[in-house]
Amino acid sequence: MEIAQSIFYFILAGLFEIGGGYLIWLWLREGKTIWYGVLGAIILILYGIVPTFQPANFGRVYAAYGGIFIVLSILWGWGIDKKTPDRFDLLGDLIALIGVLVIMYWPRN
Repeated sequence: MEIAQSIFYFILAGLFEIGGGYLIWLWLREGKTIWYGVLGAIILILYGIVPTFQPANFGRVYAAYGGIFIVLSILWGWGIDKKTPDRFDLLGDLIALIGVLVIMYWPRN
């Protein structure tokens, strides 16, 4: 259960970081109203809070989160921006996920 909960927190943090950043992007780059930026900033604050629920130390959590962020960013680009990932994107995702598994979940003494 601890691994499932940890993965949930990683995915939630990723959605908050990417979603909040995307709203700020829309405000500054696409000319949306300032409320997009305000909402994006609030969501980014939540992104900063969510990883504190992880069971590991800061360095390990943020190192592993980097791999999750890579995968979620590619998926966001595919689903929201309609940019289909190529085989190198998918290979990079796989490598990043292997890194997450080793860093975060590999059994330790």
